[in-house]
Amino acid sequence: MSTQGSPGEGGSAGPVGDASWRRPAMTAESHRVTSFEIFFDLVFVFAITRVGSFMARSLSAATLARGLILLLLLWWSWTAYVWLGNRVRTDQGLVRSGMLVVMAALFIAALVMPDAWSRHTGTVDAPLILAAAFILVRLIYFGLHLTAAAEDSRLRAQLLADAIPQTFSLVPLIAGAVLAGAWQTALWALAFTIDFGGGWIASRVGGWKVRSPGHFAERHRMVLIIVLGESLISAGTGAGDSVSRTMVLVAAALGFAAVVCLWRLYFEHLAAAAEDALEHASPVRRARIARDAYTMVHFLLIAGVLYLALGIREVLAAVTDSSASSLGAPLNWPALTALYAGTAAYLLGHAAFTRLTVGRVPPAQPAAAAALLILLPATRHLSALTALAVVSATLIALTAFKGRAAAREPDGDRENTDTPDPTDTDPA
Repeated sequence: MSTQGSPGEGGSAGPVGDASWRRPAMTAESHRVTSFEIFFDLVFVFAITRVGSFMARSLSAATLARGLILLLLLWWSWTAYVWLGNRVRTDQGLVRSGMLVVMAALFIAALVMPDAWSRHTGTVDAPLILAAAFILVRLIYFGLHLTAAAEDSRLRAQLLADAIPQTFSLVPLIAGAVLAGAWQTALWALAFTIDFGGGWIASRVGGWKVRSPGHFAERHRMVLIIVLGESLISAGTGAGDSVSRTMVLVAAALGFAAVVCLWRLYFEHLAAAAEDALEHASPVRRARIARDAYTMVHFLLIAGVLYLALGIREVLAAVTDSSASSLGAPLNWPALTALYAGTAAYLLGHAAFTRLTVGRVPPAQPAAAAALLILLPATRHLSALTALAVVSATLIALTAFKGRAAAREPDGDRENTDTPDPTDTDPA
């Protein structure tokens, strides 16, 4: 993890100067991720792990869908601050103060996340707390970004265009928190749809710019690797406080191997090439890659890891259960869906991300994802450990295949990032 020295972090200027309170400090093209941004990302990932706790508490098709809605709302909030941090220093002055408030809001939201669809007799109403936290996070973002865009009329127009659908999305967000139950699910899904769809349309204004490609790619790499690490912690809770059975350790090893494969697929074979493609793209295409590949498609990688971890957690719990066979009782449909569909989502997201950045998609990832989805119905009759073994074996074989394929390719042929894009002059 590399950080860049500056007056706001390890530089020679001492405390933050008064100027940073009047006008945020713009980032340079060589800007890299700061320790403050890593701190911010850790709070965000903590909230993601709490989504996993919410789903694991009462695993069902409904909780899988509700967990996805929570994850989407969190991701949409986090990506907004990635764009902000790519334009201005987030570890100085007014921006840092605003982001500290955001971190506090996300932390509180994470604490109540497992009760996101619950109504208690106590003093805390979790759905309303979550709605208020998401609203606060967005309001602070717009205030900070509008301040940072003071001299960029096109970016200000972009932000104001984005504010329209996001304002409308607040109505179903608040209404869902009040009504709860199935209405909350439907209305919060509607809130995200309005936010996402409206933001996609508003992006046609063309005001988004990526000042530092390295910083933008690094933020997404770091949050993914943090999520991968946290997924092991979350999955390990399925084994309980102690392990006294050999098959539990075998299941843990298979789960660990699966997570390692996800790490290798992205960080060994794709991350550097994607950053290189982002850096060498024209300004218009760079913004498009950042929007489509990183802001949107990268979500599938995060979601895939979270659902895979949830599936591994259920396998460990099944194998640990002394009343089951030594290999664990067959998993129920929600657990199998998390395990298999989560892995498939990661692989499909990996393929889409590759297509949008590097430009060439080897058929191995889509084929492996399709195989897992096809096998899903049949795995209902397999033991929990066997079901996990199928996923791990698929990922191990895919990783080995890609490693050999990469080794056979000449260095100059591994990525084709210089292909002209005829739409580079399109402001969208």
